Amino acid sequence: MKTKMINKKILVSGGESRFCFYLKKYLNNKQVVYANKKLLNILNYNNLVKVLKKNRIKIFIHIAALSRPMKIHETKIDLSIQTNIIGTANVVRACKKLNIKLIYFSTNYVYPCDKGNYKETDSLLPINNYAWSKLGGESSVQMLKNFLILRLSITDYPFAYKKAIKNAYSSLLFNKDFAKALPYLLNEKGILNIGGKRKSIYNFAKKHNTKIESIKISKKSNFPFDSSLNTNKFKKILKKKSIKI
Repeated sequence: MKTKMINKKILVSGGESRFCFYLKKYLNNKQVVYANKKLLNILNYNNLVKVLKKNRIKIFIHIAALSRPMKIHETKIDLSIQTNIIGTANVVRACKKLNIKLIYFSTNYVYPCDKGNYKETDSLLPINNYAWSKLGGESSVQMLKNFLILRLSITDYPFAYKKAIKNAYSSLLFNKDFAKALPYLLNEKGILNIGGKRKSIYNFAKKHNTKIESIKISKKSNFPFDSSLNTNKFKKILKKKSIKI
């Protein structure tokens, strides 16, 4: 992988995640540390500093988070705050102390999710507690000078559900496809939307599983009916670097 910063030591939190299973195919050498919970405790600031110092880390890719099931952010708010907000704030403090670049995995759900085609500069209004917790993380990350926030519309490969919603739209991209692109984003800064083409969730899933069942949900439900992203900045980077996903 020929990227300018690949020779700098990288630590990836959430190193045993499904995403990292694919990322290891593209970022897998002695310069990359995939940290599990046993090695890295984001709730322990002193542990963070110790691990980062010991491994001489220059780039921190922060993937570790509480995400699923979504209901857990409603029923266990303390856990959501501890992991996604306080844990991320600890990471920010450690990166500031040691002059480390931070790449933070956020979500497209920080946008209002009603009209779609959201640009990085559009107003934010999280759709649920999970998104609020990720926006809380974003708030601390933006206190750094050297950061990249990725607002992601990605999902597990293969599509994990037997049913898919026909009247809700997104810009879904499989985790295995984004894993291929991530090493080429290490030099980027600021905020970047990540996703694919705008499609209904059903049409996205059907392309990969023709037997999937379509369902509709009520407009009265608290669901992101159009969380699609404007990914022009992301596309421009991929085109410049001749990356196809």
